[in-house]
Amino acid sequence: MSCGNPHETDCSEVLEEVYLYLDLECADSRRELIREHLDECSPCLAEYGIEQEVKALVARCCGNETAPTELLARLRGKLSELRTDV
Repeated sequence: MSCGNPHETDCSEVLEEVYLYLDLECADSRRELIREHLDECSPCLAEYGIEQEVKALVARCCGNETAPTELLARLRGKLSELRTDV
């Protein structure tokens, strides 16, 4: 998969490693590349349903705690972008 935009890391590579990224199972340098890609590539988020995975991850990690305000704002922004794109 490719969204047609130039990225340092190809979309297909990111999607192959997205669960390693979400589970914190890849090297910090690789995590940074994947995070940067996902920050700029909403088609990857939509293609893989990552927004649901991120919600589940936050719920699993935070339990009954409230997610940090900054995280909530970023998630809402990404979800808004996805709704606009769809």
